[in-house]
Amino acid sequence: MKTAGVIGGLGPETTAEFYLDIIFGCSRGNNQSRPRILISSVPLPFHIEEDLLLRNTGTERYIPYLTDEAKRLEKAGADFIVMPCNSLHIYIEEIRNVVNIPVLSIIEETVKYLKTNNFKKTGLIATSATIKNKLYERAFRANSINFVLPDGLQQAKIDRLVMNLVLGRQKNSDREQLISITNGLEVKNADCIALACTDLQLLIPEHPRLKIFDTMKLFADATVAEILK
Repeated sequence: MKTAGVIGGLGPETTAEFYLDIIFGCSRGNNQSRPRILISSVPLPFHIEEDLLLRNTGTERYIPYLTDEAKRLEKAGADFIVMPCNSLHIYIEEIRNVVNIPVLSIIEETVKYLKTNNFKKTGLIATSATIKNKLYERAFRANSINFVLPDGLQQAKIDRLVMNLVLGRQKNSDREQLISITNGLEVKNADCIALACTDLQLLIPEHPRLKIFDTMKLFADATVAEILK
């Protein structure tokens, strides 16, 4: 099995969920031994993360933190690198440029899933940083995938939900608010919802009519497949 290197800690609960998904996924594919996983938790100052999530400012300050952890993982023996955070895929090329091992993309894996399942229109729920940098929009347009975005008020609510999750303050009303936002996207003819923020999976939303899929789960499956190659 290959050794996976995880740039983690953004946020910690999501990294822990991602780790467990990989462990259990590998056990289903190969129950003879557990995979070797290296996790490098980014020592990021909170104010930098807050600026990104709430204001989409100062994102360039992430680069040295991410590239340093990528190089550390490669040196430690990782065969490939993953980063279970949608927003920070803004800098995936900067990360790829400083290492000599593959860096998998959560965006690319999501596109593969949507093309395979032939959804007509995807409702995209993500942080302002992901939306404003058009990470998914560019990939969707390049692959002829129709999509719809939240309006400005809905987006502000999403950013606050994510901030609550990062701070460990999630509550039942947050889940209800997220479901309300998905209802708004359904009105815009979405037939599925992409949770394109890995923290949002902690709210485990359900919808009676729409398929809600978590990009982190897709990414965990792709990571497992790479480990077991």
